[in-house]
Amino acid sequence: MRRPGAVVRIAVVGLGAVGGLVAAALGGADDTADRVSALARGPTLRAVQRDGVRVVDRRRPDAPDRVVRLRVSDDPAALGRQDVIVLAVKATSLAALAPTLSPMLGADTVVVPAMNGVPWWFFHGLDETLAARRWRSIDPDGTIARALPARHVLGCVVHLACSAPRPGVVERASGNALIVGEPSGGTSERVDRLAGCLARAGFDASVSPRIQHDVWFKLWGNMTVNPISALTGATTDRLLDDPLVRAFVTATMREAAAVGERIGLPIDTTPEQRHEVTRRLGSFRTSMLQDLEAGRPLELDALVAIVAEIARAVGVDTPNVDALLGLARLHARVRGLYPEKASFDDPPRQ
Repeated sequence: MRRPGAVVRIAVVGLGAVGGLVAAALGGADDTADRVSALARGPTLRAVQRDGVRVVDRRRPDAPDRVVRLRVSDDPAALGRQDVIVLAVKATSLAALAPTLSPMLGADTVVVPAMNGVPWWFFHGLDETLAARRWRSIDPDGTIARALPARHVLGCVVHLACSAPRPGVVERASGNALIVGEPSGGTSERVDRLAGCLARAGFDASVSPRIQHDVWFKLWGNMTVNPISALTGATTDRLLDDPLVRAFVTATMREAAAVGERIGLPIDTTPEQRHEVTRRLGSFRTSMLQDLEAGRPLELDALVAIVAEIARAVGVDTPNVDALLGLARLHARVRGLYPEKASFDDPPRQ
């Protein structure tokens, strides 16, 4: 019998690296195994329908692969109403996807965006004046906010490294942490229930008293190395080993920290300390570099453009952020991986 207050139905939207890992973990847990479904498409849909999700744990080379079979469809209506929807898609695809999820969304459905960058709900519960503003880099016409209202959201920050070398296969590299939190701060029954569900599925799950701080802190660490790796093709260790590149990364991070301070999200770590954390992760190819090599659109808006847009709104000068955005998006445009005319395309202030 289901325990009181337990999650009944969970759908994972997107079965790439993170989505595939979360779906397999939940689909293999005792209290959620028969209640997990997934939304996928194309080769991934066909692979998972045929073979399930295969998880390869590179942290433990001797461990056998884990295969978890799921109910999977490309039709939200076929999956029906859900208690929890985990969004594990690229930010570049969310505006088109969000309106299609209405058949899965009930009055009390919890939406958990396990995604990179600054999300559409970010300022709700943090700063209502900024929440009322339309942010052109992440939700220019309000499509996402209308389809997935902030009241449904529990924030999520992913601290683990994994990849999807082929459809339906996930390779784990490092980390195991998922941080969840209410946009309004504090705790609640629903966030405690979700954290417990994730913990029983095997994640190091914790509840943040201010989830926006965790979102910003992660962004602060990867908004530089992701696009610079895409520009150069270099792994993270090589980026930090070059003194000129490392100095540019440091200067850009200091600007982003100043923006965070202005919006009430101070960072008490120095860029140099954050570099050491990145170094300890070893040599790895960032998700943006992997996207570039696979010919997928780059998540520059949610990772970099939004920082520049917020900086303009709150009066913080960010010349290094602007330079990084300009170079990275031009590099992506030449390869057809970023729109020629972006929603946020303002020139830097003089």
